[in-house]
Parts: sequence; structure tokens; C-alpha cells
Amino acid sequence: MEKVFGLLGHPVGHSMSPLIHNDAFAKLGIEARYHAFDVKPELVKEAVDAIRALDIAGCNVTVPHKIAVMEFLDEINDEALQIGAVNTIVNKNGKLIGYNTDGRGYVQSLLDETEEEIREKSILIIGAGGSARGIVTALLRYGVGRIEFTNRTIEKTASLIKLAEEFSIPSATVERKVAEESLNKYDVIINTTSVGMSPNFNHSPLSLELLKPGTIVSDLIYNPLETQFLKEAKERGGKIVNGIGMLVNQAALSFEHWTEITPDNKEMKKIVLQQLGG
Repeated sequence: MEKVFGLLGHPVGHSMSPLIHNDAFAKLGIEARYHAFDVKPELVKEAVDAIRALDIAGCNVTVPHKIAVMEFLDEINDEALQIGAVNTIVNKNGKLIGYNTDGRGYVQSLLDETEEEIREKSILIIGAGGSARGIVTALLRYGVGRIEFTNRTIEKTASLIKLAEEFSIPSATVERKVAEESLNKYDVIINTTSVGMSPNFNHSPLSLELLKPGTIVSDLIYNPLETQFLKEAKERGGKIVNGIGMLVNQAALSFEHWTEITPDNKEMKKIVLQQLGG
């Protein structure tokens, strides 16, 4: 009998998840189908109940439901608890278990695309929202030398500082202007905000005028493939990483949680790039 997998979000019409997961199922000969379910915020509980009632094998969860679904699950793994959000649900014989693959997917993309070890690196995180927390949690679990945060609202970085303290990794919050004036002390700079996303192509979250050549500059955004932030970094000798790798890797990790099979990441990436015209 064909298994059913899905995506819970609102809206979901733009999602590429059905394309990449259904292609992976087909290529691996797995009898399964992935659907995108548009779930209104007030119906999250009913959607989770439907996973049980319809015996849906697993789901991805996207905005705005990553936090809301947590109270309706039977179990949440440690990493997802630290992040405070779930993006993957596994139905294990009626028991719904929540995971978060976003941060791990991102860190893997950073390692793959830069071919550099980051354990001793000094890192600057731009932003302090949900995306930042997922990335920071994964970086701290992996192990880095130092991590600093800059955000429009400085107070919002307090929880990230506390998280770094739990891992005994040195951290600090810096004003944007201070960060811009001391860019040469960072080995990796990561934008976790939506600044520069389509259609605001000309916006950038930080001036990179003082960027040192060889710095890894990463943007979670993948539309456009090369944001203004990444263009400036490239012009100044930075090593740039866009959000495609994270998108693909988090999907592949979800697939592994559901099937215990590793899909072809390169094929997933090819599909995403085709859809984006890259």
C-alpha cells in the first residue's frame, strides 16, 4: 500500500518539497506520495490529529506552524527542543515524534560548499529570529570557536547568548555599526534574516566594506540565488554560500528520518535549481 507523506504550512503553493520528495521516492522505488497541505493556523491540532487518523507516515512542517505543532506531538527530540521548533514529524506506529533538520542541514551545506573546518572559527550571526536559533543550535552542537550576534533589536539576542553559554562557547552581542567596523575578526558571517529576498533585491543586512578576503559569507536566502549581500562579499574576495544547500540538506535529512534511506542530494539540488532558473 502506498504511504502518504506531506507538508503542513500556510501558504504552501510555492513549496518545492513535493517535487524533490516525489522524485526521490520514484528513483528509489519507494511506494509513497508526498502532498502539500495548506493548514490554517487555527487548525493545526486538527491537522496533527489527521496524521494519526489517516496513518500519514510523516510530514514536514513549515511556517507558521513549526512551534504550534509541538504541543500536539507525543515526543520531541533534544535538538528540536533546544531550537524550540519542529520541521519534521515521523509517525512511528501511531507515535508522532518531532525533529528539526534545518540547522543540521545548514551546517552540512557550509562544510560541503566551503570545504573548510569550522570548529575553531569565529562566527557572526545576523538576525535573532527562528531561523537564527536553528542555525545557532546546530553550530553550537557541532562546535565553533566563538559566536557573536547582531540584530536590529539587540534584546532579542539574549536567548542566543544563553544558548551559547549552555555549550560553554564564548559569545557576545554587538551593535551593527560595531560589527561592520570589526569584520576582519570574523571567519564566517551568516545572514539569517529575510533582508535581500525577492523582490527587495537591492537590500543588504550589513555593509561588507571592511571584509577580509577569504571570509566565508553565507545567506540563508536562495531566491535570488545570489543576493546583494553575497555579490558584495564575492567582489571583496569572500567565499559565498547561498541557501540552496540548506534547503536540500534539510529535506534529505527529513527523508532519512522517514525511510532510513539517504536520498541523492545532488539530484534534489538539480531539481531546485531548475525550478529557480539557475
